[in-house]
Amino acid sequence: MQGGRDRPPVLAFSTEGGSVERLSSGSPFEPVVGYSRAVRAGSVIEIAGTVATDENGNAVAVGDPFRPTRFILAKILAYVAKAGGKPEDVVRTRMFVTDISKWKEIGKAHGEVFGNIRPVTTMVEVKALISSEYLVEIEATAIVE
Repeated sequence: MQGGRDRPPVLAFSTEGGSVERLSSGSPFEPVVGYSRAVRAGSVIEIAGTVATDENGNAVAVGDPFRPTRFILAKILAYVAKAGGKPEDVVRTRMFVTDISKWKEIGKAHGEVFGNIRPVTTMVEVKALISSEYLVEIEATAIVE
């Protein structure tokens, strides 16, 4: 199921106590791996691990930890909005980084976006991400009323 650039497909499922909406980015990896870019279940929005990939599938600002982090966070907030939330609804972020020595640049980008919101966050170093071009992968949780 492919969606347009402005509105990814939404798959809605009824569950006991509410519905679950699954939003797709249109990535060819989603059906292969079996995941959604974002899922809203009741008041909870979960955003899948997100890397700095542009609309053409190219890595953004390779080698720079700051700009890709900002790019990822903008992408995450766009999906929070598509699922009915706003930046202030984000309660948790998880940052996976391939070089923890770059934490200040990554943290600065996160602080520019979430400095006033201040969600709970975790930053951990991992051995590798899906491509060596990516230095950062971030996932998020939002709770909406």
